[in-house]
Amino acid sequence: MPVRKKDIFDARSFDLALQDKQNYINLFREQIKQSRHKLEKLHDRVSRAALIVDWYAWLMDQLLDRAWKIYMSEDNPIALIAVGGYGRHELHPASDIDLLILCKKIPSDKIKSGTESFLNFLWDIGLDIGHSVRTVKDCVQQSKRDITVVTNLMESRLLAGDVTLYQKMCAATSEKKLWPIKKFFIAKRDEQLSRHQKFDDATYNLEPNVKEGSGGLRDLQTIAWTTQRHFHTRSLKELVDHGFLRTDEYITLIRCRNFLWYVRNQLHFISNRREDRLLFDYQSPIAKTLGYKDNDTSLAIEQFMKRYFRTIKELSLLNEILLQSLDEEILAKGKPRIIKINRRFNSANGFIDVVNPHVFQRSPFAILELFLILQQNPSLKGVRANTIRLIRLNLNLVNKNACDNSAWRSLFMEIMRQPTGITHELRRMNKYGVLGAYLPVFGRIVGQMQHDLFHVLTVDEHTLFVVRNIRRFTVPEFQNEFPFASKLIKHIFKPERLYIAALFHDIAKGRGGNHAELGAKEVQKFCADHSLSEYDTRFIAWLVQEHLVMSWTAQRQDIHDPVVIREFAQKVGNQERLDNLYLLTVADMRGTSPKVWNVWKDRLLIQLYTLTTQMFDRGLDAKLDLQEQINGLKDGARELLQQDRKCLQLADNLWPLLDDNYFQRYNAENLCWHLQTIANSENTAIAVRYLEEIGGTELLIYTQDRSDLFAHITGILGAMSLNIVDARINTARSGHALNTFIVLDHNDKPVTSKKELKTLQETLVNRLQDDQPKKTNMRTPIRRLKHFPIKTVVKFSDGKNRGKVMTVVAQDRPGLLYQIALALNSCMINLSAAKISTYGERVEDIFFIDNTNSKNELSPEQLESLSQDILQRLKMDTQTKTPVK
Repeated sequence: MPVRKKDIFDARSFDLALQDKQNYINLFREQIKQSRHKLEKLHDRVSRAALIVDWYAWLMDQLLDRAWKIYMSEDNPIALIAVGGYGRHELHPASDIDLLILCKKIPSDKIKSGTESFLNFLWDIGLDIGHSVRTVKDCVQQSKRDITVVTNLMESRLLAGDVTLYQKMCAATSEKKLWPIKKFFIAKRDEQLSRHQKFDDATYNLEPNVKEGSGGLRDLQTIAWTTQRHFHTRSLKELVDHGFLRTDEYITLIRCRNFLWYVRNQLHFISNRREDRLLFDYQSPIAKTLGYKDNDTSLAIEQFMKRYFRTIKELSLLNEILLQSLDEEILAKGKPRIIKINRRFNSANGFIDVVNPHVFQRSPFAILELFLILQQNPSLKGVRANTIRLIRLNLNLVNKNACDNSAWRSLFMEIMRQPTGITHELRRMNKYGVLGAYLPVFGRIVGQMQHDLFHVLTVDEHTLFVVRNIRRFTVPEFQNEFPFASKLIKHIFKPERLYIAALFHDIAKGRGGNHAELGAKEVQKFCADHSLSEYDTRFIAWLVQEHLVMSWTAQRQDIHDPVVIREFAQKVGNQERLDNLYLLTVADMRGTSPKVWNVWKDRLLIQLYTLTTQMFDRGLDAKLDLQEQINGLKDGARELLQQDRKCLQLADNLWPLLDDNYFQRYNAENLCWHLQTIANSENTAIAVRYLEEIGGTELLIYTQDRSDLFAHITGILGAMSLNIVDARINTARSGHALNTFIVLDHNDKPVTSKKELKTLQETLVNRLQDDQPKKTNMRTPIRRLKHFPIKTVVKFSDGKNRGKVMTVVAQDRPGLLYQIALALNSCMINLSAAKISTYGERVEDIFFIDNTNSKNELSPEQLESLSQDILQRLKMDTQTKTPVK
């Protein structure tokens, strides 16, 4: 049985109840509550989104008309007018209801009293009202100053009151009187650009704004407003009759609009308030209402968000086409200025355009040729709107049979080999759907979301951002960003191999399995199809398969251990691979999330690159004589200290008390700093410094060792909102601990100012004197974290030299390292070094451990006890706001 408006509002029953004048507020409130509930039950599929928006506006019409009659006399020279979205008869369940109370002249006390009572009543019954009280003259004056006012008035509807007064206002604010179309269009276009910038142009934000974000509902309204002003239309359907919108485009617009309307309606229903941000809190419930379910390769949320991102991608493209068409019709009137480019393309007012509408059918490869021409002619502004339409209409020509043609393949490789414009044109190809059509494997990742806080872009956008980052290394204006990478890329042979590796490095995301291995197979096929040499094919496939190995080694292994460096160098193989891998790694890490990259990681990768290069220079087969290296390090430090007898004497006394591991972890300059700090102190020595070359703040703590020292220090630093990213624990046979830490602040930046460094040092001195560490008040995890539950996992593996390597995977939270330190102390297990890594909401910390009082191997029972202690502490830590003692 079809649903009817009567199902959500029975006017006859309501009017009968209205006769009881003692209970207006409760009657209206109850009606709104019941009607919203019925609308929510009706909202069971996307096709009903438009019905909900229309019927809710109709419901408000009914209720406002009745409320107006209660408080206002019919003979008053005043009108109640719906404006904005409500004026368009589009009202979402919790949207503001925008009203204009239009007066013939300055309202009398009687009218003021009536309007105030009317508005107070609307607030009392729970409606969010946006209102203004104006005369026609006020409307004109406000409209002249503010384009949003005239836009609201354009969409107005008379709800009740003086018809003549309403018509007078419409005439006074019409295009003939105010904001002629040229001025209106420029203002609306600029308004959209400003809005996109305000929202960071974040089309692929993890929590996008359905209304205001790029490709959102406001972009659709911008088109509607401008065409309404220009063509005097009241609906998008009328644009088809004007020949401005194709029928297929209209269908696409309505399909996309209805989906976004559905999402926005659900946001309002679920949150029970006006909420236009697609927050993590709501993504799962909305995915469920749409029928999405988790499967072996993707979560229901990821499937829903993929549809969302593809929808706004389509709307964004249609917005570009239609705005450019309006620009041409409104601003560039008359015959366009045509300049011939070749047999297939012209330049029309600076935009590339086909010479006739049959170009792509006759020469399908011209679809790729167009992007190559744009690269080679940077003066071109872009693609003319009608040509974009033709590309979309002829995407079926970009199929396997066509792409097997050598013309297509040579054109694509030419695009990848161009000295400029690779990023721009790959992005344009993706926007127009050409990249996904030419490379179906790329088409599969378009809009693919990864449900975590580490990857803030969809896979396709991340991939193109990585290409952009590599490209940026080559641009002189940006060489200050990454001087080392910018210098290195100048010597890269065949840079197109690096761009292809970047394009394919995440191509297999979302399939399940090892995406790097699957991606390597995909890129091998691509290389074979595009006639690359066997060597180049193996080279690119290796880069794709191993694109994570450098970041993994730098962040999770002790790169001061020569054995680690040798193993990494053996995996890389040669300097050419290392150079390319370094550039791809930096570009990939930087393109994952703004919060992932910092100076510390930059310096860490450079350090790994430098140590590996030195290993190549010595030869991978050269014998690793650790004692010879240590002796050379000591000699270098003594040479730097040759005028400092006090430090030289300390070196003779202290160094024999330290294990070889100590000397492997530092350079000669570090050893000098340690000696100078300790020599100028009595029992406890604490020094703090910022080193630009390591990108972090370094702490040196030399004090009498105690079982809880590491836990004590982590507690102090945690209380100061400092994050430990590297820790090296050294214990001398004299019973003293010589520990160093690299720390960053809560923004992942080093402490650099002299004042802050002094405060940090003084705080450490004062708090280390405490017998027991103070409890640290832990703030509750941020809102987002609850949507990304990470199971705590503790794993053990054998170390390169001795001891064990413990990996702890857990959800990020303040004080986590402190809890692990307490567990190590409780289980009497020695920590020699730690590597701390955070990936969005996920922490993967590495600890190098061994027996505290014995050189015997850690037993399985000890490891199990430590594992259970950590699991228990982190479990309890999530339930309390203070550390577990």
